[in-house]
Amino acid sequence: MGVDYYNVLKVNRNASEDDLRRAYRRLAMIWHPDKNPRNNRDAEAKFKQISEAYDVLSDPQKRQIYDLYGEEALKSGQVPTPPASTRGGPHHHSHHPNPSFRFDPRDADDIYEEFFGQDGSGTGAGGAGGGSGGRSRVYKDGFFRTSNGDYGSQAPRKATPVENLLPCSLEELYKGAKKKMKISRTISESYGSSVKIRTVEEILSIDIKPGWKKGTKITFPEKGNQEPGVIPADLIFVVDEKPHLVFKRDGNDLLVDKEITLLEALTGKALELKTLDGRNLEIQLTDIIKPGDEMVVPNEGMPISKEPRKKGNLRIKFDVKYPSRLTSEQKSDLKRVLGGSS
Repeated sequence: MGVDYYNVLKVNRNASEDDLRRAYRRLAMIWHPDKNPRNNRDAEAKFKQISEAYDVLSDPQKRQIYDLYGEEALKSGQVPTPPASTRGGPHHHSHHPNPSFRFDPRDADDIYEEFFGQDGSGTGAGGAGGGSGGRSRVYKDGFFRTSNGDYGSQAPRKATPVENLLPCSLEELYKGAKKKMKISRTISESYGSSVKIRTVEEILSIDIKPGWKKGTKITFPEKGNQEPGVIPADLIFVVDEKPHLVFKRDGNDLLVDKEITLLEALTGKALELKTLDGRNLEIQLTDIIKPGDEMVVPNEGMPISKEPRKKGNLRIKFDVKYPSRLTSEQKSDLKRVLGGSS
């Protein structure tokens, strides 16, 4: 018997023309390759089988031959020889009902267009409205060509990307890090003529590269929720920088505010800073520091992501703390030291 076309369309052997049309419309909407971008190869094979089943069973001549002799005889035109014990019986068909018949299958896309129109909207001859003036053919690349040679897109719609913030400490952006993100999303799966929606959980791994900046985007293609006939959205994580207690970032530079006493501003100081990677950095202040002065320490800023061996600068901005009061003796000493008259 070969392929059971009745089973393919999920109808009984007495199915009417309306039964066949309803069955084809339902299954074609589920299995058209454009509606199954993640399982395109299997969907295309299933879609062609559904179209072939409808083509055979909706054509009275093809259906008669198929019902009598099955798929193989329908396609080959060769009627099987009856067993010897039944030859000559009054009810056995030993000859082809139409010897001149040749199996000529209709194109799957032509049948689909008949039902759904050129744009797949359901306004073809089998839909609610009339057919269109020009014939179109849907190709595997998701485009169709009309009778005048123009091209148009029939690619399935892709859902809008979904963005989520990815908070990172300044230490993580300095040294690099690996983050694990647990996501939950819905996916749709086809089971015969039905579509099942289920929720799945997944762990995504993100490698934070040294030097990444706030606003850097990490994209996981098609990891958003999936709806029937729609390509899942891309899931995008956007780096967000957490505030730091000591440092601020300015591009590739690190900024730090330091308060020193007037005595330290005038006489110098060994300034100690702990870097973002845990090193103890000692900076000697030898020049006189004025309020608002800034010292630049080369190559102690943030790593440059596109040039891993290079770093920005560390910029130290000073605030000089003045004493709230001085004794007469201290004022005299200052005048003497600084060149004033006693």
